Amino acid sequence: MSAADTKPGSRAIPSAGPDMKHLLDQDIVIAGDSAQGPTGAQAIEPTHSPRTPHKAGELPTAVLSAAGVDLQREVEQLLYRQAELLDAKQWQAWMDLFVDDGIYWMPARPEQTEWESSPSIFIEDKPMMEIRKGRVTHPNAWSQAPLWETNHLVSHVALEDVAKDRVVVRSRFHMMELRRDSIRHFGGRYRHTLRRGGDGQLKIALQRVDLFNAQAPFDYVIQIWV
Repeated sequence: MSAADTKPGSRAIPSAGPDMKHLLDQDIVIAGDSAQGPTGAQAIEPTHSPRTPHKAGELPTAVLSAAGVDLQREVEQLLYRQAELLDAKQWQAWMDLFVDDGIYWMPARPEQTEWESSPSIFIEDKPMMEIRKGRVTHPNAWSQAPLWETNHLVSHVALEDVAKDRVVVRSRFHMMELRRDSIRHFGGRYRHTLRRGGDGQLKIALQRVDLFNAQAPFDYVIQIWV
């Protein structure tokens, strides 16, 4: 750009020269002194970087065609029933959806595969569910006053694995929680392992709840099952 191409009072904007072009052709376009090493948050935690390359997740599988439409509908009705019982605060009826040794698990991180040596947000068997039910329904539980309301939506129900008396199913959920005048949102993925009992009914052997906002700050702790 020549001086004749600029107007009085304006500044010329240089074009990307050969020294900058090779940077623009790379994924990282921020030039810096590499000899000094990382700075800021990345110096403390090297994985804390907004420049992590994008990695697409694996395409999940579904077995609807092999399992049949009737089983798909049966599973969907179970998950919808579960959502209705939670919103109605029918805690005992909700707990009865689990087998006797059933587990409700909300891991702290999506890559978790166990809860015995890693912290979790929730990990409850039926005796622990009974304790939570008693706490939130106790007349002196002032943290529950005024009583909150929830609204669950469940969708994207897909069968992952089907055996004679065992079904693994994934789904997506969104829960709104109203407490006083504040609304909180929780969303993520369910993964249910269902077991068919002697009465022929499907029940929950394991419910895994992966919150997409599990690491977000909350004004108060999660009181009930999501």
